Amino acid sequence: MKKIILSALLAVVLLNSCKDKEDNTENTPAAPAIPAPAAIGYNIIKVYPHDTSSYTQGLIWNDGKMYEGTGMRGVSKLRVVDLNTGKATKDLALGNTYFGEGVTILNNKIYQLTWEEHKVFVYDMSFKKIQEFEWPYEGWGLTNDGKSLIVSTGGSNLYFVDPASFKIEKTVGVTDNNGYVDSLNELEYVNGSVYANRYGYDYILKINPTSGLVEGKIDLSDLLRKSGAAYDPRSVDEGYVLNGIAYDSTKQSFYITGKRWPVLCEVKFN
Repeated sequence: MKKIILSALLAVVLLNSCKDKEDNTENTPAAPAIPAPAAIGYNIIKVYPHDTSSYTQGLIWNDGKMYEGTGMRGVSKLRVVDLNTGKATKDLALGNTYFGEGVTILNNKIYQLTWEEHKVFVYDMSFKKIQEFEWPYEGWGLTNDGKSLIVSTGGSNLYFVDPASFKIEKTVGVTDNNGYVDSLNELEYVNGSVYANRYGYDYILKINPTSGLVEGKIDLSDLLRKSGAAYDPRSVDEGYVLNGIAYDSTKQSFYITGKRWPVLCEVKFN
């Protein structure tokens, strides 16, 4: 009889224990949902010509000049471009073995990535090569926050790199409300945010470089049409996509183009 009573008491205790656990689970507050990136609009201020031979990989506005890094083996270059004509006023060919990628300027040094060759070239402002680094991943996009270089490799990570050694200081994964965001390409650091092309997509992402969260999204799918471009280069080759972001802090304007696009657009985001 005692065994029956003890068994019954034990069953009651276990039942109450399970109920407490269920109640505790129900009362645990859910983590807040990550909001979708805010939609950011834009206005075209002016349209400039762009050299359609330039497979644009990197774009920088620095000290009143436009610098462009281009890709494709055999024709990859580092250039200074006349904004009003789209023509190069200074050209440096990388050679037949290199596929040029992103470029940035920090402390009067120009850094240029290569795609699969694991090389990073460093030049002075006259385009004289003064240094060369090894990079363990593919090179895609490149910018800087005034202290560190910031590198994308076609995945969802931003790598913060020491400019003196090209060693990784930290890695930030980029996410939005749907998870990790891959195919990060050309980069531009502006006023505490990283703006990134996503390869193969007609939009630019505004990324918080501390958290990696995508905070904004600029839909540029109609940029070519609005610019009055005579043709869409993507109808010639699906790889001729939106790519190239530069920022003029004096005018507070962005310059946007694409691979072998006929135009470079000065825009303001709003």
